[in-house]
Amino acid sequence: MALGYFIVALATALITIAAIVFHYEAAYRLGAVTSWSTLRPRLRILVLFFGLLLAHVLEIWLFGIGAWLLAGVGPGSGISEMQQPGLLDYVYLSAATYTTVGYGDLSPGGHLRFLFGTEALAGLMLITWSASLTFIEMQNHWRDE
Repeated sequence: MALGYFIVALATALITIAAIVFHYEAAYRLGAVTSWSTLRPRLRILVLFFGLLLAHVLEIWLFGIGAWLLAGVGPGSGISEMQQPGLLDYVYLSAATYTTVGYGDLSPGGHLRFLFGTEALAGLMLITWSASLTFIEMQNHWRDE
């Protein structure tokens, strides 16, 4: 039982670090593209927006795949309402968690609650980071055309 907690905690730390580093790199590179780009200012904002959206989707998949791989580690680890959830069920639960929409039809069970609890915090922080970057870009270039 203690080994299950350790495995989930270690995997949670690694997945969270990977998501944050990935988001940092995506935001940095998108910022570089928008700063030197010859695109019209409003088009640069769209490139930034859709790039950040894609980054969030990939981060949701990262957490979902991690949960899918960790399913069954420890008693009751999985999705509480399902006997044999598939990968897309974990990705769906990951999206609900990451966006802090909350649990309605599915919820994590067992040791996976730690992963999903951490994902909620990381998702909230990464989404607000993206909102801040988009706001700054819009503030600087929205009326430049």
